[in-house]
Amino acid sequence: MTLDFTQVFSYWQVLLQGLGLTLAFTLSCAVIGSLAGFIVSLLRLSPFRPLRWLVTLYVEFFRGTPLLIQLFWVFFCFPVVFQLNIAPWLCVTLSLVLYMAAITSETFRGSLKSIAGEQHDACVALSLTPTAKILFVIFPQALLRAVPTLLSNVVALFKESALISSVGVADLMFVGQSISNSTARPVEFLSAVAVIYFVVAFPLTRLVGVVESRLLRRYAL
Repeated sequence: MTLDFTQVFSYWQVLLQGLGLTLAFTLSCAVIGSLAGFIVSLLRLSPFRPLRWLVTLYVEFFRGTPLLIQLFWVFFCFPVVFQLNIAPWLCVTLSLVLYMAAITSETFRGSLKSIAGEQHDACVALSLTPTAKILFVIFPQALLRAVPTLLSNVVALFKESALISSVGVADLMFVGQSISNSTARPVEFLSAVAVIYFVVAFPLTRLVGVVESRLLRRYAL
């Protein structure tokens, strides 16, 4: 078979639409999952032992099982168990958010432990409420320390999001597979999909290194 990569350009708009959906899922789930991960990290530091065990079990389960299994369970089993009719996009969002919250909770837990005890003592001296302490003192410092790892998690989520094509969501991978099947040219279109993923992910991985070096140099974290 003669390879003809020029055929890819005939479908560039469809591929970009798939990329747009992939980025939409990645960014929205990354933001929601990171915020949820910060809350989970606080719960893991709770003095209430049963709650701490329960949250730890959640984190270890979602970190220790494949994302594809989690996605399939939410998509196929969740509606049956809870007798709910859930749209595919909502199943995908829920799966990615739960996964992202689990992995980012470990990032935030490490950054929370790195905050000096004097910061907590200062909050007590200023009579700050627990909510004000978390929002205005703890969270900004934890976020600053966690930024490089959070960016790495976003890149990982972007690449893992290719799995959502397995449940019929028309992301970049799904579009590439569909076009390659209809045109009988898998080499050209799957290669194009791989290149698109690389073009998006590689600059982000380089950005992680730049951000980390600048934060270390400027704030001596």
